[in-house]
Amino acid sequence: MKTSRVLLWVVPFALLTAAAGGWYFSHHDQPETSPTELAEGALAPVKVPDSFTDQEQLGKRAYDAVCAACHGANGQGQDGVAPPLVHVIYEPRHHGDRAFLLAAQNGVRGHHWPFGNMPPVEGITQADVMDIVAYIRRLQRENGID
Repeated sequence: MKTSRVLLWVVPFALLTAAAGGWYFSHHDQPETSPTELAEGALAPVKVPDSFTDQEQLGKRAYDAVCAACHGANGQGQDGVAPPLVHVIYEPRHHGDRAFLLAAQNGVRGHHWPFGNMPPVEGITQADVMDIVAYIRRLQRENGID
């Protein structure tokens, strides 16, 4: 009777240990992706995907031309200048795509970060902003923000 009671504990423990060991060894040799190096003054590490759709590439070009001066390369933000856009605060359920459009068109009162107000972005079209949003959303997804 005592032997069967011990087996009730030993067998499940052995199976669990074997399963955990199998998982560990099957995942241990896989290389981990690492975030990009933080540029001086950048606020958030951002993993950049290997490829972008055509719209995301257009958005990257527009972002680099219009947004990166304040929001930093790849949406990393800049200390003392502007927040990172690849951040959970800007996830789609909290700041929808339209929020980006309205911010670009009208500016936005600072409310999440201590950077002050964002002025309207001159000379940018709605199509440009939607391409930029596609680019930022891709970066967000790559970094686990959905």
